[in-house]
Amino acid sequence: MSSKQTETDVILIGAGIMSATLGTLLKELAPDWKITVFEKLASAGEESSNEWNNAGTGHAALCELNYTAERPDGTVDISKAIKVNEQFQDSMQFWSYLVNRKLIRKPQDFIMSLSHMSLVHGVKDVAFLKRRFDAMSQNPLFQGMEFSDDPSKLKEWIPLIMNERTSSEPIAATKIDTGTDVNFGALTRILFEHLKKKKVDIRYKHSVEDMKRNSNGSWELKVRNESGNIERHTAKFVFIGGGGGSLPLLQKSGIPEGKHIGGFPISGLFMSCNNPEVIAQHHAKVYGKAKVGAPPMSVPHLDTRFIDNKKSLLFGPFAGFSPKFLKTGSMFDLIGSVKPNNVFTMLAAGAKNLSLTKYLIQQVLLSKEKRMEELREFIPNAKSEDWDLVVAGQRVQVIKDTTTGGKGTLQFGTEVVSASDGSIAALLGASPGASTAVSVMVEVIQKCFPQHLKSWEPKIKEMIPSYGVSLVDDPELIREIHTSTTKALGLNGKLPLQIAR
Repeated sequence: MSSKQTETDVILIGAGIMSATLGTLLKELAPDWKITVFEKLASAGEESSNEWNNAGTGHAALCELNYTAERPDGTVDISKAIKVNEQFQDSMQFWSYLVNRKLIRKPQDFIMSLSHMSLVHGVKDVAFLKRRFDAMSQNPLFQGMEFSDDPSKLKEWIPLIMNERTSSEPIAATKIDTGTDVNFGALTRILFEHLKKKKVDIRYKHSVEDMKRNSNGSWELKVRNESGNIERHTAKFVFIGGGGGSLPLLQKSGIPEGKHIGGFPISGLFMSCNNPEVIAQHHAKVYGKAKVGAPPMSVPHLDTRFIDNKKSLLFGPFAGFSPKFLKTGSMFDLIGSVKPNNVFTMLAAGAKNLSLTKYLIQQVLLSKEKRMEELREFIPNAKSEDWDLVVAGQRVQVIKDTTTGGKGTLQFGTEVVSASDGSIAALLGASPGASTAVSVMVEVIQKCFPQHLKSWEPKIKEMIPSYGVSLVDDPELIREIHTSTTKALGLNGKLPLQIAR
């Protein structure tokens, strides 16, 4: 048993994409700061950031229908899509900066160009998609989007989906060629290799068990190392980026901002194609509409993926339920997260989300053949022997009391919770998650280091040229950024010659 105490400037908990991004940003802004990372697993990017545990879509709101809500009057609200796209542009700019500075050598190890498509069936949904297309294609962020309800055109775009399709039901799709596939597991590992070279102290097989506030405002962490011994580490600033494991640690911090917050775990399964001939027939990310009662993260999609420099084809996700907050977590995670300050919030959420609970139970009970039936809505002639089941990552959706949704509202998205003095911050939630890592970590920097912002802003603008600017109001800047990021990252996305003003 050791009680040796180590002091550092910054502690990052969890070696996923969020800590990798924040650590890399801070090393550019404050190179002399001492940073220590604690990860309970044996290497970086093994949980939520792993390429087999997330969709890898490079969420830019180009194809995800859940980011474009239909208003009561039938018009389409694209404000969330605009926000998500601008956040992804921040990520593209920062990755380009790292490539241009030779801090990342081969961008194709983690990012590839890939068309993003939305696909719908039925008169009502086809009409919605056309209205969505009309709203988005007028916006400079979504230039180049195409719409078609012509089966012969769709056969050119998505031959695997249209082959042997006999239904007379109307079908339509949108397509935009500036989308990407991002391997966030590979990117996480690349960034941690970079941080290692920058003398960041990365400790794998180290599990943070508790934390407390010292009288001088610093934080003391109780950490169990790989030998089973306890270490004590203090830091002026702590970031909790442990995926589903963030909520229990936030609760242990005792900060008022972490109270009245709960978490609801949702697990996922994907079908992975094992037939190279089938994989070769599809080259896009195609998103459909979520079923009634399904969480937004369960939008069905047929995804071309590039994993270990090999083309793969995944379909899903099928939602499931496990009380674990991480794939490597404990069956007692959910019950352990219920505290006196959030018990009524959790109970209210349970009462409000009976349809979600019913949906998850139905999903858990699905046989492989039932899952194949859902896949055949995308690929009519899909054969069961060509597809294997893959367990994806755990996601913990935030539950909290809100002014609009009332007590126990289930939140879908990514959320930063930080202490009023900025000494600690935690990242909670799920999709669009990894895709918005740069934007979200800049938000952490703004909230937690306001005293440094003035001196850091020139460097932030060098790394993210659109920092502080609304891209949607500056079509010329969009074009400049698109040109520079496409070149730096080795992508082949093309914009139309004229961009809407």
